Amino acid sequence: QVQLVESGGGLVQAGGSLRLSCTDSVSAFSFNTMGWYRQAPGNQRELVALFIRGENTNDADPVRGRFTISRDIAKNTVALQMNSLKPEETAVYYCNARPYVSSTINSWGRGTQVTVSP
Repeated sequence: QVQLVESGGGLVQAGGSLRLSCTDSVSAFSFNTMGWYRQAPGNQRELVALFIRGENTNDADPVRGRFTISRDIAKNTVALQMNSLKPEETAVYYCNARPYVSSTINSWGRGTQVTVSP
């Protein structure tokens, strides 16, 4: 069983920063791929960034250069440092984990709200 728990969301002004963290608090399984997605009201869930163990990170174009994903494999956690946030990035941010990058077996956290005020 997998239980992903996110933390670190909140309210920030445009241009500010937040750091999200996600931990698998139950499983001892070490995922090859962990990352973050987000979903704004009325929009589909979209990729923010992935950390693929042994390879590289995969950042979506809109966040490249501003967001940084990092991973502590020993603790089975993934973090997302978000800088220069924009109001249009207000969304629920979800942690994702899967055995490998192309796997359809996805585990999701419940999400954490990020609100960026103008």
